[in-house]
Amino acid sequence: MKKEAIKLDPVTIEILSNGLQSVVDEAFIALMKSAYSTNIKERHDHSCAIVDRTGRLVAQAANSIPVHIASVLGQMQAIFKKFPLDEITEGDIFAANDPHEGGGTHLPDVSLAMPVFADGQLLGFVCNIAHHADIGGMSPGSMAGGMKDIYQEGLRIPVVKLFRKGKLDQDIFDILLLNVRVREERRGDYNAQFSALHLAARRLFEMINKYSGDVIRNVFNEIIDRTYERMLSAITLIPDGVYRFEDVMDDDGREAVNVPINLTATIKGKSALFDFAGTSPQTPGNINIPLHGTKAAVCYVLKAMLDPEIPNNQGVLDAVEVVAPMGTMVSCIAPASVAARAHTSQRIIDVVIGALSSALPEAAVGAANGANTMAVFAGNDPETGEPYVYLETLGGGFGGRNDRDGKDGVQVHITNTSNLPIEAIEMEYPLRVDRYGFIPDSGGAGKYRGGLGLQRVVRPIGHTCIFNGVGERFRNSPWGIFDGCSGQSGSFWLEEDQCLPIQLSHKPPDMPLKPNQALVVNTPGAGGYGDPKKRSKELIKSDKVSGKFSDKFLRKFYKN
Repeated sequence: MKKEAIKLDPVTIEILSNGLQSVVDEAFIALMKSAYSTNIKERHDHSCAIVDRTGRLVAQAANSIPVHIASVLGQMQAIFKKFPLDEITEGDIFAANDPHEGGGTHLPDVSLAMPVFADGQLLGFVCNIAHHADIGGMSPGSMAGGMKDIYQEGLRIPVVKLFRKGKLDQDIFDILLLNVRVREERRGDYNAQFSALHLAARRLFEMINKYSGDVIRNVFNEIIDRTYERMLSAITLIPDGVYRFEDVMDDDGREAVNVPINLTATIKGKSALFDFAGTSPQTPGNINIPLHGTKAAVCYVLKAMLDPEIPNNQGVLDAVEVVAPMGTMVSCIAPASVAARAHTSQRIIDVVIGALSSALPEAAVGAANGANTMAVFAGNDPETGEPYVYLETLGGGFGGRNDRDGKDGVQVHITNTSNLPIEAIEMEYPLRVDRYGFIPDSGGAGKYRGGLGLQRVVRPIGHTCIFNGVGERFRNSPWGIFDGCSGQSGSFWLEEDQCLPIQLSHKPPDMPLKPNQALVVNTPGAGGYGDPKKRSKELIKSDKVSGKFSDKFLRKFYKN
């Protein structure tokens, strides 16, 4: 006898959809509150998600990192490629991080997935990703410039079963911990990830027990299908046409040469094709990104410009076609280096916004700081002798918008993390923050100005540490839009007592930093929106009162 399809009313679908969202949101908070590293518990560089039994994304925590969608989907593809369904059992936990073998986007993001069963059948997976402050490799933090291939970046984890039927494979876990710096912190972050998975699974079981597995499976389908149709409808808001744009990266990861990203976007009705033909071949340095990471960036922009309230799930991804020649910087293949892929994903976002700006002028923004300015300080605490790795990616300016100024000193677009509080830095590490604040005049002038960049000045206390960093928009300033002016570029400086500051390269390799020295990080500002001469007197007055722009800067663009 044929089983009758379960019909769900809109109210039940909405209740269960919100219930699934609450599951991933609660798991996100649990992971944040139980993690050891500041990178997770303070900066919130992690994500939680639910996928269905075919690997389609159903729900992602609201505060998650948009680019992590790519890692979740890539891991699912790798799991199903390696493990037949009858080898996926209750209590398993899969781990992966490798962009070429495990579906990730860079090695510090370790993805975990745990299957959930209902009535003896696979329902789906609960997943999470955490950016570990170190994953081994040639430099502390595993993100430094100068890496020439994936082998130098750290420990590569193909999809493996870290837990089998609820039992930890201690041999594999020992390998993971042996190849990283600050081993106990890594152990604590992994345990936080395990706990968050079990919490999400318990909450999902509660829903299954109340509504049945068949109902939940049908809701999964409904959520994805409705999102897909909503995204297609949103695409029709873009006038039909062919839109092009080009921008550049500051370097190829090793040499200071402009590296182009080209985009041709073709919109026709509900169809949206984003073609990156003409983009640079994959580079010798670590700015490459896999195609699934590029697609996540493109879909983020469409959501942001067309309908920000669209749920973040497979329906968004399925509604858009993204293509790029294999072996290019935005569709890289092994053994490409990928550690700084966040910079490239930010530039992809700028390129998509630039391409669609003429079609959607009210939704467009000036180029944001366009970077994920990274600074790593590592050494041994002089009091305890214990090793530490302090990694942070600092925010900068957000672009001017059609009706308001850009935000100052924030993480932008696809990264979505927080800036680390001074108190957390000085409590956790033998470091002192000498200065921290906005950089005056760093936002581009415009009818609505771009946001300001940040300055953070850090020095070691009582010991010599190692510093390395990675900057973007340090050579090429973030552009303004519709006659808005460019924002200020970023920079690294070395200050030494009673000496003039020395400017460093935009990707300084490992270097010693002494107690009488301080490292200055200046992050980029952002581009303005519209002609500066059209800025209102009220806003110019606000600029003067706030002190965010100097009198000299204001006189350059505005009549007093």
